[in-house]
Amino acid sequence: MTVRTLFLKKNTLKILDQWLLPSKIYYITCRTYKDVYQCIKDMAVRGAPAIGVAAGYGMYLASVEKKFKNVSELKKYLQIAGKYLVSARPTAVNLFWAVERMKRIVRSPESGVRSLRKNLLQEANKIYYEDISINKKIGENGAKLIKKNSTVLTHCNAGALATAGWGTALGVIRTAYKKGKIKLVYVDETRPYLQGARLTSWELQQEKIPCVLITDNMAGYFISQKKVDAVIVGADRIAANGDTANKIGTYTLAVLCKYNKIPFYVAAPSSTFDLMITDGKKIKIEYRNSDEVIFINGKRIAPVGVKALHPAFDITPNNLITAVITEKGILHPPYIKNLKKSLSYNEQILFL
Repeated sequence: MTVRTLFLKKNTLKILDQWLLPSKIYYITCRTYKDVYQCIKDMAVRGAPAIGVAAGYGMYLASVEKKFKNVSELKKYLQIAGKYLVSARPTAVNLFWAVERMKRIVRSPESGVRSLRKNLLQEANKIYYEDISINKKIGENGAKLIKKNSTVLTHCNAGALATAGWGTALGVIRTAYKKGKIKLVYVDETRPYLQGARLTSWELQQEKIPCVLITDNMAGYFISQKKVDAVIVGADRIAANGDTANKIGTYTLAVLCKYNKIPFYVAAPSSTFDLMITDGKKIKIEYRNSDEVIFINGKRIAPVGVKALHPAFDITPNNLITAVITEKGILHPPYIKNLKKSLSYNEQILFL
């Protein structure tokens, strides 16, 4: 896909405003870490890997957005910036993971402001390019699970727009399609933000991958009619036992898959695992503004005075998940044991 989710240009971060897609391509210019925070908070940039990458660059912007007397003053400012950035959205662990990587650079002994800025930029760029490489590995690993001539269903948007590029769940679909394994993709519209309708179907169109848009409540019908061979979704946070937080509606799909005996796959980088959280009950679920349910494109669709709830995510228990596809390989229960086997010592320290 030629449109980039975000990129750095002369100490400013350009973030694609995903609220405007697919009708308009517009980049928001972020000059400060607070600008990046606002883009994450408002979901101009969304998707766990993408907001992690954005936060990494946000930490770098914090180091160059003003003058500092010495490196000690800069480090104090970066601690404030990191704390502020992670408060933007509480569920996606990649946000915390990326900021922690940047804070490790901050904690390292540095001789001056200039060298610390240089190291922060290198680390932010590293997070960006690693994400693209990781997504392609996820795609290759996941494609092995897809049978030839398959029809798959996906929920929300776990594509290039949710990452630095290529995508997780959509990365699997892209790779499998290129290998001639996928004939059709059903795309859940994904209310209320409509990531499926606005973003995923748009990405698939760009790649000329055959797709059909359906409303969320149609998924059960098509699955029951044996028209779906597998469901593939992304993830925002995965507990140590494999319980997975993802876009609201994911749990429903997992139950449908279990009942109808079709595989339900989660595709995510290993950084999405939170080994400090034992199970899904401990994952904090973000509740967003109920106006996002009541209004579409500024137009009210419900009576004045009606109340609405908007949990952005739900939890899918590990026993409903066939496998988790990561860049390290395909993981099966027990997840914490198998993930630790696949991680290096330094990676385990970072995750814990």
